[in-house]
Amino acid sequence: MSFAVKICGLSTRETLEAALEAGADMVGFVFFEASPRHVSLGTARDLGQIVKGRALKVALTVDADDATLANIAETLQPDVLQLHGNESVSRVRDIKRTFGVPAMKVVAVSTAQDLDVLPGFAAVSDRILFDARAPKDATRPGGLGVPFDWNLLKNLMLDIPFMLSGGLTAANVAEAIRIARPGGVDVSSGVESAPGVKDIGMIRDFIRAAREADAAKLNQKVTSV
Repeated sequence: MSFAVKICGLSTRETLEAALEAGADMVGFVFFEASPRHVSLGTARDLGQIVKGRALKVALTVDADDATLANIAETLQPDVLQLHGNESVSRVRDIKRTFGVPAMKVVAVSTAQDLDVLPGFAAVSDRILFDARAPKDATRPGGLGVPFDWNLLKNLMLDIPFMLSGGLTAANVAEAIRIARPGGVDVSSGVESAPGVKDIGMIRDFIRAAREADAAKLNQKVTSV
């Protein structure tokens, strides 16, 4: 599977077009009212029509119930459901069965012990997304712009693809890819000029930096062989 770059938390036509034109493989829409990146179903429908197969549409939800997921599935017709809450293994399995949409489970990481949940989630998910664990007083999940120790993922062996998120920017994504060697990267706040406000130049810079880092990783592998 080819390396994937995901731009998450898109909420305007201009920034979505910028991400697509720059070559994003996945574009994420947030359905969580506590987030500054939350979009309404109407906005998601309009933005989703712009994508038109140019990238995978990802719907980010946090412990959403079936009624909410049904509305999102009908309106956006996502290619992937990103489950960013405290969903259990059985809940992830049930969501996939009910909606027939590939699931990407987010695993929050701060210590090596956080990886103990991987066998269960890997058995029912299509992808794993590693994100930094939110601070204890946070009102929403995610690293909130702060990376975790990427060395925790060194030599990680999974039967499904995994992506890396949490505090990534154009300046540090190459180092993150070099250390963790993920199958893709996901950015949101790292391409913003303010919370929820995407910056077109930063989106382009991030995608370019991620592509260059992935190419360098592949060249290094070929050279070592």
